[in-house]
Amino acid sequence: MLNFQRSLPMMLNYTLDAVMPVHRELFARFDLTEQQWRVLRMLWTSEKTTAVEISKQTLLPAPSLVGILDRLEKKGLVERKRSESDRRKTYVLVTEQGRALQQQVLPLVQDIQIHLTQSIGTDDWAALERILDTIKQNMDDVTLADILRSKSKS
Repeated sequence: MLNFQRSLPMMLNYTLDAVMPVHRELFARFDLTEQQWRVLRMLWTSEKTTAVEISKQTLLPAPSLVGILDRLEKKGLVERKRSESDRRKTYVLVTEQGRALQQQVLPLVQDIQIHLTQSIGTDDWAALERILDTIKQNMDDVTLADILRSKSKS
């Protein structure tokens, strides 16, 4: 039987539990939640985007995203603009205050990332990225029925 602690979901959870406290400490310094951080981090790499795209990229459910965007807007970090060409579409943009926050936070996040990368070395980090990307690609859209079907063929 597979060792519980060595199963991929548990190893990923243990790793996340080890990595996130330092990130949470950083977010707290800037009065951000993890979810608000994810949204801002994604928005800092785009000029404007829709809530649907934010939801996809941040893995935050659309109903939760509404409240997150409301709070970020209240803090003056993002704003919503209705599309002029399609009134059904609303874009989310980072404000000047949000860009100023980016200048403060990203160097600190980069420091954390450098520490993580150096903790295992750049070659192992590249291998980890490659392996995780491969797992994700190979599991995208796979169902339990697919796995059971392939097992019965072998």
